[in-house]
Amino acid sequence: MEDRHWLSSDHCATPVLELLHALDWTVVDTPEANIHATSPDGRVYVGWLPEDPAAWMLGIVWRVQVQPAEGGAWVQEFGIDTPSEAVAGFVAALVAHSSR
Repeated sequence: MEDRHWLSSDHCATPVLELLHALDWTVVDTPEANIHATSPDGRVYVGWLPEDPAAWMLGIVWRVQVQPAEGGAWVQEFGIDTPSEAVAGFVAALVAHSSR
């Protein structure tokens, strides 16, 4: 049996931010070190919230909000121990599906 090396969190937003910049999303960082990104069509928001007290109370550091053209809005949140590569994969899948 081979020894697998599963992703683990390094508490770094880089993989997600690199993806969002490559997708030409609007990315804004706050003086508090939180980062807010919006898709070009304005229907998707991604927040990196390491210094947001409300997010910490909920145990989250990533928030993805989607407002589809049809249907209700939905939210997916990820905790501090979720690897940013996994969040980047989630966002990449979301973006890939939206281009169909």
